[in-house]
Amino acid sequence: MTQPTGVIHDIGYRHYDGVRLSRGYAATALALHSLRGAFGLGRPARSKIIPFLVAATMLLPAVVSIAVMALLKQQPLPYTGLAVTMQAVLAVFLAAQSPYLVAPDLRFRVLPLYLSRPVTVLDYVGAKFVALTVALFLLMAVPLTLIYIGELLVELETPVHHGDYLAAMGGSLIFAVLLASIGLALASFTPRRGLGVASVIAFYMFTLAASAVFFGVLLSEGLDNAAKWSILINPFFLVDAVQVNLFGTDPSNGEGYPPGFGPAAITLAVIALALSALFLRYRKAAAS
Repeated sequence: MTQPTGVIHDIGYRHYDGVRLSRGYAATALALHSLRGAFGLGRPARSKIIPFLVAATMLLPAVVSIAVMALLKQQPLPYTGLAVTMQAVLAVFLAAQSPYLVAPDLRFRVLPLYLSRPVTVLDYVGAKFVALTVALFLLMAVPLTLIYIGELLVELETPVHHGDYLAAMGGSLIFAVLLASIGLALASFTPRRGLGVASVIAFYMFTLAASAVFFGVLLSEGLDNAAKWSILINPFFLVDAVQVNLFGTDPSNGEGYPPGFGPAAITLAVIALALSALFLRYRKAAAS
């Protein structure tokens, strides 16, 4: 009798009996992973250069303000003017990190792999949006908090500006939501990170130049009201106008903004339009 040359072992299927985490847990994990990546954590050393430089640059005004408060007993930088003053730095971070959050998954077509789990397109887009929003908010909130702590520790001649600090924190959240929605929407239309960076930078430069030109021309023609509306083309001045109307802070442009709910309505419309475009872009990518 000949010996068998092979044996097939029927061990059957082994079912998973562990804890099954929810869809929300998966979306939260994706958001935390994206947030870490936005600051270069868990990525190569070269990916940490821009986030760390931007974070250090954003902290510089806080260090200078604390030093001035300690030496001269004056507060040189108002809380609500930090984001407008540092808008170029925030724009660099937005342009560098928005494509990182959206472009690789589109380029390498791994989005269907994410969606093979309970995570939906809405969960995926929401996780990326929350991650970038939190990253931008931290870049503004940490320097503001340091200045506030310095003001509490240094005995100034004027009372502590508790209201201005809280207003600036609320404005920082609005800044973060608006910038994150615009940056992700622009970067999602190309799978190339370089083109995504260029599109965000081009948008910022265009809005900055257009708002300055229209504002100067209309103001020189005596059309003060139209000039105040035209400066809202720049998203930083748009949010500053919302901040002024909601919290009664001083305008950062020196001329003021249109009163009422108009700037807030424009902000909400831009956020809704950008997030809708982002969702439709990913729904199309998931279907292809």
